[in-house]
Amino acid sequence: MTADRACLDIVIAGLSITSSWGNGHATTYRSLVRELIRLGHRVLFLERDAPWYAANRDLPKPPYGRTALYRDLAELKDRFAAEVRDADCVVVGSYVPEGVEVGRWVTRTAGGLTAFYDIDTPITLAKLEDRDYEYLHPDLIARYGLYLSFTGGPTLELIEKRYGSPAARPLYCSVDPELYYPQAAEPAWHMGYMGTYSADRQPPLERMMLQAARRWPQGQFVVAGPQYPKTINWPANVERIEHLPPAGHREFYNRQSFTLNVTRQRMVRAGYSPSVRLFEAAACGTPIISDSWPGFETILEPGREVLISRNADETLAYLRDMPESDRRLIGQNARRRILQSHTAARRAAQFERYIMELTA
Repeated sequence: MTADRACLDIVIAGLSITSSWGNGHATTYRSLVRELIRLGHRVLFLERDAPWYAANRDLPKPPYGRTALYRDLAELKDRFAAEVRDADCVVVGSYVPEGVEVGRWVTRTAGGLTAFYDIDTPITLAKLEDRDYEYLHPDLIARYGLYLSFTGGPTLELIEKRYGSPAARPLYCSVDPELYYPQAAEPAWHMGYMGTYSADRQPPLERMMLQAARRWPQGQFVVAGPQYPKTINWPANVERIEHLPPAGHREFYNRQSFTLNVTRQRMVRAGYSPSVRLFEAAACGTPIISDSWPGFETILEPGREVLISRNADETLAYLRDMPESDRRLIGQNARRRILQSHTAARRAAQFERYIMELTA
């Protein structure tokens, strides 16, 4: 702790930190909370005790900060009113159960800065357009002092101008370089993909990977992630892994020659929406083949740090024709860029800076 840095009391009410099952929120919160603790801040993470996460907790007791589970809204208000009132900053995350009521209570109760952390920004905005107020209401946006967004670019201006946010700022996902790095591993697959099933991601997955697998039966492919329908016709050379906990991610990436990144369509349209899998794979030095979207070059440089594919032809050209030296160089360049700009420590410092600026 330096003399000019204040110790902040931070409360985060998020979807989950104890379970990564079927969500990308837990890994983001874990790394952010850990790095905030390392900066000398105190963090309390509040998580709804949902049965689907209770049955799949891969980190039931996070070793950083405090984590508390609550059964329902009444218990949240009863047990944690003092912490929320006295905190320097209270954050409510996207997809928190009864998130609108949680947000209204937080913005009424908190004595310090309040923030909404949107890990699903394009989906959230589409929900607002459809008047689907599952976890955020338009009236709440202006009441939060800070809107933290997984999406940058023009979307931030829209949140401020259309919805009245006092301050919309990017806080992308990140990677923990202590957990994701190159390691010697037995090669298993020419190409892999990790992601929970999503109907709008399935067409590009089919176009960029599964068609390539059918046309190259000698190739070895893998898809890891839950909730895929039984009706999908998987090629014989595509291995399926139902759920891969974070502890297995590093080895998974290091056993691939290339990894595929596929983006949800709303995030493609919004642009400036990198996924955590993009950063994790890059930190492992695994070359990435990805779809493209506006602002991609602000994260990784196409052709130098990432490879762009639109179809099976382009995917197979990378897999079968790229010289090994070029393949390795792509992975090394991406790793260097990610470690410079997209680590969990960088995100925690950004988050701290936003709080200091808005509470000065």
